[in-house]
Amino acid sequence: MAKKKEVTVEEKLRALYDLQLIDSRIDEIQSVRGELPLEIEDLEDEVAGLNKRVSNLEEDVANLETDIKTKKNTISEAGELVKKYDEQQKNVRNNREFDSLTKEVEYQGLEVELAEKRIKEYKVKIEQKKEIIGQNNEKLAKQNDHLKHKKAELDDIMGETAKEEKLLHKKSAEFSDVIEAHLLKAYHRIRTNAINGLAVVAVERGASGGSYFTIPPQRQVEISNRKKIITDEHSGRILVDAQLALEEKEKMEKLFS
Repeated sequence: MAKKKEVTVEEKLRALYDLQLIDSRIDEIQSVRGELPLEIEDLEDEVAGLNKRVSNLEEDVANLETDIKTKKNTISEAGELVKKYDEQQKNVRNNREFDSLTKEVEYQGLEVELAEKRIKEYKVKIEQKKEIIGQNNEKLAKQNDHLKHKKAELDDIMGETAKEEKLLHKKSAEFSDVIEAHLLKAYHRIRTNAINGLAVVAVERGASGGSYFTIPPQRQVEISNRKKIITDEHSGRILVDAQLALEEKEKMEKLFS
């Protein structure tokens, strides 16, 4: 059985720097989208909230209209009862029966007054709720239109970069597979903590990329020798020499193009 080829430190450094270039390009693509995905999410939440509010208000209106029908039935039934009591009063045998029927008629009259009062109140509430529904529907139409434009804007950006981003994610996974687990874990930890997402940087003008701290000449020689993984003592970033960085950038530019 053939012995598996041992990966040199230089190969590890190249793989790490390649991975950094790929992930930085993915970051760049995603930054073009800016806050659009979050804006769309917020708009979708707002639209859902407005739809729910309108639905609840429409349900309230439907319930009030049912209450009005109930009160109208009460008025109709009271009218029938009054007719019935009026007929019965014509055939009473004594004053006690007449007074009792009179009280029933008065009671039904009060029921009608109360029902009519409630109907007026319900109608006022319905008008108020319909006004709020109108305002919400107006806002809903505006926000739906806004959401439509934001989604179209994002779709345009996604359409331009989707193919490239898919390839980059694939390449990122491929390079990640050839990097030792502990190195990959360190890379992701450093990248997460770095503001600009840079975990692997080249030595530029005697300092690590993006840093003003000078690297001692002897340390620079060790980095150029590519015999061990060296990190910047100030930022914790993995360091590669400028020549290696240039070679890998040229290689990645061909890939990106």
